[in-house]
Amino acid sequence: MAQGMKVTGFTFIRNAIKYDYPVAEAIRSVLPLCDDFVIAVGRSEDDTLQLVKNIDPEKIKIVETVWDDSIREGGRVLAEETNKAFAAIGADTDWCFYIQGDEVLHEKYHDTVRRAMLQWKDNKEVDGLLFKYLHFYGSYDYTGISGTWYDHEIRIIRNDKRIYSYRDAQGFRKGNNEKLQVKPVDAYIYHYGWVKDPRAMQQKQEDFNKLWHDDAWVAQNIIKAEEFDYLERIDALEKFRDTHPGVMQQRIARRNWQFDYDISYNKLSLKDRLKRLASKWLGLEFGYKNYKLLR
Repeated sequence: MAQGMKVTGFTFIRNAIKYDYPVAEAIRSVLPLCDDFVIAVGRSEDDTLQLVKNIDPEKIKIVETVWDDSIREGGRVLAEETNKAFAAIGADTDWCFYIQGDEVLHEKYHDTVRRAMLQWKDNKEVDGLLFKYLHFYGSYDYTGISGTWYDHEIRIIRNDKRIYSYRDAQGFRKGNNEKLQVKPVDAYIYHYGWVKDPRAMQQKQEDFNKLWHDDAWVAQNIIKAEEFDYLERIDALEKFRDTHPGVMQQRIARRNWQFDYDISYNKLSLKDRLKRLASKWLGLEFGYKNYKLLR
């Protein structure tokens, strides 16, 4: 990709079609920045394996896996699958670009990300690169703006096998539970995990909570329904007025459900309003940080 630097992308997936994951779009969004790509494909109930095989056979290496569904503690199996993909990356790679199956990088950020990888490649103090986030909710027209959404995550890590996926694949740690030292990148990851056909979203809610909780908890806390009720979960949204990544255009064009929300009904607390202002105008960060920011 660039002289003297090799970049490998990596991710994991299972049942992408059943749960309506834009994993093909996720991978394609970062492939221009990657020399190759590793994906751990879990044994699925649909044609996920064939879907992945069709993306870019020359660049993509598939590691077929079996998820340990007996692990029902904090989504730890997701971290294990991430680690399987990371372990399959060769020693000649410098940076490893992690993208989850419902995350997409806009092509307008490619040059910015490439420059950051080149800039920090030889500085061994930098363990990874930190991205900002946009969380879409209900449809491709709205983003979540309350404090319940995470603002930043590490998505590029050094090819250091002391690094491992943390908790439910939320981020990364190294060695004896050390937070990674990271540099910020002026680029957003577009998170589409809460934008699905309401039927697929309901199925995901019922099944995926089993990765965190036992059957009794799921039965008590997850409502059984034909479709997911997006309106029930809203606290505050804003209208998205920018463009979506090019790889998402076909998926967005064939959207087949309706979701409308009056933003005047937002239930944004005074605390969240003040945090948003401080973040926008002063660059301050709030909430839990799964990293150490190098200035």
